[in-house]
Amino acid sequence: MMGFNLMIAGFVGGLGLFMLGMGQMTDGLKGLAGGALKTILASFTSNRPKALLVGAGLTALVQSSSAITVAAIGFINAGLLTLPQAIWVIFGSNIGTTLTGWLVALIGLKVKIELFALPAIGIGMAMHMAGGKSRWGAGGLALAGFGVFFLGIHLLQNAFTGVSAYIDFNQFGTGTVLGDLVYVGLGFLLTLCVQSSSAAMALALTAAASGTIGLEAAAAVVIGANVGTTSTAILAVIKATPNARRVAAAHVFFNVLTGVVALLILPTVLELVKRVSEALSLDPSVATTLALFHTLFNCLGVLLMWPLSGPLVRWLLARFGQADEDVGRPRYLDRNYAGVLIVWDKLFGTFQPELDEEP
Repeated sequence: MMGFNLMIAGFVGGLGLFMLGMGQMTDGLKGLAGGALKTILASFTSNRPKALLVGAGLTALVQSSSAITVAAIGFINAGLLTLPQAIWVIFGSNIGTTLTGWLVALIGLKVKIELFALPAIGIGMAMHMAGGKSRWGAGGLALAGFGVFFLGIHLLQNAFTGVSAYIDFNQFGTGTVLGDLVYVGLGFLLTLCVQSSSAAMALALTAAASGTIGLEAAAAVVIGANVGTTSTAILAVIKATPNARRVAAAHVFFNVLTGVVALLILPTVLELVKRVSEALSLDPSVATTLALFHTLFNCLGVLLMWPLSGPLVRWLLARFGQADEDVGRPRYLDRNYAGVLIVWDKLFGTFQPELDEEP
């Protein structure tokens, strides 16, 4: 019983440290970047490829797809981004967030954590305390968060090492529709509860690396986590503008479509991952394979959306929030006065009167 309690404590503590480290890294890197995030978002998203790269790059930089999603929603609310620009930034953020999996797979599960995590925390916090709100202080916070992030991974890895003695996750089975859906649901619920797909991804990687669950089951968890991350966008647009709700709907559509397609062809995608890994001479470990799977299946989503984004934007413009956008338009105007307003509208674009047969 004591061993089980220690395992649960390690699991909860490791997850908490992981999320704390992610938050510190995000806050520190955003502070280090200063106003560059706003400048890049507003100025370098003029077409699909640019918006996609900006979304991926900024998410990889600040280590938070949620932060970029909320920022894109705020920018479209302010009129600084168009709907197509905003949705491609968000599509790109799905690719950028896969960097977390690579950090866990290539560093967190292979390097002796004590050699750099603890010194990074100490040095980073010293820099943060000395630098305050300056960029030096923000860089220190990011460095400390980096150390806490990997310390959390270390605790999770240790906790999962003994979990198979108490819980048999393989009882749900894989390779069947029901079994895969159970693991997808698990990933979705984890992300919904902790509001971080990166945390769910870390759990899947550490569980697979310790042999607690198989590769296909872990891949299904990753798919569920990817779908679960849409909850952040949905929460961010409650009572928001119609355009903000359209962006959130596009985010949900992208993640759900990508998840459904990846789940339907999961064995094929995993075989593709294996071939790409061999071609790139990557480490054949389960963790690296999952990180590559996460990246490839989000790239698959971008390929699926490339021809669909135009019709999707038109559908969203036609069906989301029209009543809200029309509520401020004048109605039942006198025809003489309406003529004046029509001229005004053509000159200044302010009014959009609607004529009605009734006075």
